[in-house]
Parts: sequence; C-alpha cells; structure tokens
Amino acid sequence: MDVRELAVQKKRELKGFLTVGTKYELKDAHDLSVAYTPGVAEPCLRIKDNEAESFELTCRSNMVAVVSDGTRVLGLGEPVMEGKSLLFKKFGDVDCIPLVVDTKDADTLINTVKLLQKNFAGINLEDISSPKCYEVENRLKAELEIPVFHDDQHGTAIACLAGVKGALRLVKKDLATAKIVVNGAGAAGANIARLLYLAGARDITLLVSSGVLHKDYKRLDSLQAELIDLLKLEEKHGDLAENAKGADILLGVSAAGAFTKEILESLADDAIVFAMANPNPEATYADMKAAGIRVAGTGRSDAPNQINNVAVFPGVFRGAIDVRASQITDEMKLAAADALAHLIPDSELNEENVMPSVFDPRVAPAVAKAVAEVAVKQGIAKNPQAIEDGSYEG
Repeated sequence: MDVRELAVQKKRELKGFLTVGTKYELKDAHDLSVAYTPGVAEPCLRIKDNEAESFELTCRSNMVAVVSDGTRVLGLGEPVMEGKSLLFKKFGDVDCIPLVVDTKDADTLINTVKLLQKNFAGINLEDISSPKCYEVENRLKAELEIPVFHDDQHGTAIACLAGVKGALRLVKKDLATAKIVVNGAGAAGANIARLLYLAGARDITLLVSSGVLHKDYKRLDSLQAELIDLLKLEEKHGDLAENAKGADILLGVSAAGAFTKEILESLADDAIVFAMANPNPEATYADMKAAGIRVAGTGRSDAPNQINNVAVFPGVFRGAIDVRASQITDEMKLAAADALAHLIPDSELNEENVMPSVFDPRVAPAVAKAVAEVAVKQGIAKNPQAIEDGSYEG
C-alpha cells in the first residue's frame, strides 16, 4: 500500500495518533481525594502564592504546544501538528499538544498564544507563512517568559549546519573558506544562510527563483534584507547555474527538480549537496550520486544522510524546558548543531554517514545537553540546578 494511503488508513483506524495518559492511578476514594477534592486545593494555593510552582505541581513542566495557523505552503493543519506532537514524545519524551488556531491574522495568533502560555513550558511554532512567521516569533519571544521556537526556520537550519560540518570533516574542507550556495530564501533557506554565517562561513550566496537575492526582490522581507548586507549579495549576480559553478556546498530548500544534472556536474570536486525540498527534493539521492556528488543528502528518510528537523526539535525543547530556559538563543542553536555534528566520530564518517540517524538514541540527549548547558552559561535558565551536579544527560 502507498504510504500516503497507509497514513489515512492508520489515522482513520486509530482516530489520530495521540491520546491522554495518566501518571496517577485512581483506585479508590482516597486516591480521588488526593487527585481532586479536597486534596487539589493545596497545590492550587501553592501556585497562587508562587506561580513558578506550576512547573513542579502540574504537567506544565513537560508540556509543549505546537502552534500553527496553517498558512505555510504545506498548510495541512491538524494532521501535521499531531504528527509533530508524536515526534516530540517519541524522540524527546516531551508531552505535546497540537493547536491549530483558526486565524490568518498575526495579532490574533499572538494574543491566543499569550493567553494560553501558562499551560506550557515552551511553544513550537509551525507552518506559519513567511514573512508573518518572523513577526509572530519575534513578538512572542519578547512577550513570553517561556521559549518560543519556529521550527521551520531554526530546526532545519540546525540540522543543515550539523550535516555540513560532518560532511566537511569527511572531505577535509574548511567552513570558513568553502563556497556555499543556498537555493531558496524563504524562512528555512534564509535561516540556514544566517546560521552558517554565525558558525563562521563567509562565502555564502543566497538565491531566489529569479537569481541572487537583491534589494529589488518584490517579496523582500526583513530577514532577507538583513542577509543582503551581511552576505554582501549586492556584489553578486546571476542565476543558480552560474553561481553553482565551482561551489563546494549546494543546499536546496526550494523546489523539486531544481538541481539539474548540468548544475550538479558543475560543482567543485568532493562537493556536498543537500537537497531538502519536501516531499520531493531538488534532486534525488541517486541522481546526485550519478552526477559525481561526493556527499549527498535529502530531507527524506528513505536515503542516507537525512537532513531533517526531526533530529533537532525534540532535543532542543528537552534541554530548554529541563532548565526552564526563558528563550532559545543563537548560541543554543549553534551548540545543538555542534552536538549533532560530532556524534559521528571521524573513524565512522563516510559518504553515507555524515549525519546521525534520527533513530540514533544518542541524538536527542546530546542536543538537549548542549542546549541546557549553554542556557545556564548565558544566565537564562530558571532551573540551572537541573544540570549543575554534572549528572544531566539530556
């Protein structure tokens, strides 16, 4: 059966993939008294006196919301958010509730999240169209006291940086001098370019469908404008084919089939290509290898070197909520990428193994530990004692 039909069959059979479980068993009247009345009054009074107690006395401590307005290109709504919640639990042991808000208005979405924040330890934004996603995330980060993370922007960027670092170790090239082309300047592509720059890359060209991103781009947003100056894109010209010639690294977050045989064959020796458009990449893994690409990867799970945010967000939130970080910073993102990149030792690196599998049980704990440690160092952790004795493993 086709996997798409199987997904429908399983969801129909199970009525969705999520349910509510309990940690406390109600066996008798005494248990009921503890769980509800009269026992429930005391935890309520403790929280009234000190709101931070809600992280110790309720399920909030391990609860994240995946929030969307369904306006991104996929725009698939509830099933996507439910699937994301399943991944949170499976890979990071983070309880998660999908919340699709029936609005296309940024103010309404922001206010809704603000009204609901006291139920959660963190907010994962998902499938919100660009450039609205920047306003929503930036305002929520400024106005909430819990971490807010737009995974379409940052999760993909962290995974991509990790894969690039692993691949560069294999091909013996340096991030600071590598020629990098990023095709696609939406939320994911723009943040990939930005995180690469923060990690030390300097020769980065960012392209849209019409060519190098310039200030006359008709849909220019604030992040793109910032990157034009940061990456000195006004000094560059031409289309994808022209800019790909001699590139060491080609990254795609654009459209299926964008990386032609001619483009792939024009890259530098020992080239690295990550074609991350979903569900169909800019070039298939087989086509990239046939064109002589040394290290190839896609966002799919049916080929080697999966560059996917599944390897990122469960661990990022695990670490952030364990130490009750107030936000997720650039330094935490870079630490997460480094943790992923170094899970594979040099002795195990090969063309089909530069990025750890999302099913590697070390992934989420390694990311969580890196994120938690940086949060404590930056002084934004309200529960630093969670890792201070050195026993924290994520």
